[in-house]
Amino acid sequence: MSQQTIKQRARRKAHDAVARQRKERAERERRLENLAVQVLTAVEERDAAVADTEQRAGAALRQMTEAEGLTLSEAVEWCGEEISVREATRLRRLAGDDGADTAGESSGPTNSAAAQGGGVSAGTAAG
Repeated sequence: MSQQTIKQRARRKAHDAVARQRKERAERERRLENLAVQVLTAVEERDAAVADTEQRAGAALRQMTEAEGLTLSEAVEWCGEEISVREATRLRRLAGDDGADTAGESSGPTNSAAAQGGGVSAGTAAG
């Protein structure tokens, strides 16, 4: 076999190997791109679901405070230990509350439990 033939075969083998590697890299990049799209879609869906549930929670808190006449601290008490006054303030704002009555609650209703929960936390959330 001549030197030229050996070089041609070697070049062809190297070229084939590089082409195979390029193809494998391209396929991997397509797989990774598809997986990234799945991740980002799931995150977007999660964010939309969280926004929706927080909006509903805030609307319910507004109903409790506006329609039912509870202070925010009293509404939080009705929810048990699942939510703080600070979180309730945030949720209520998400539901469209302008926060105008939050400061009034921190000055204290006569209910001692409401005064304990409403003063510091609501004032902290407003800042």
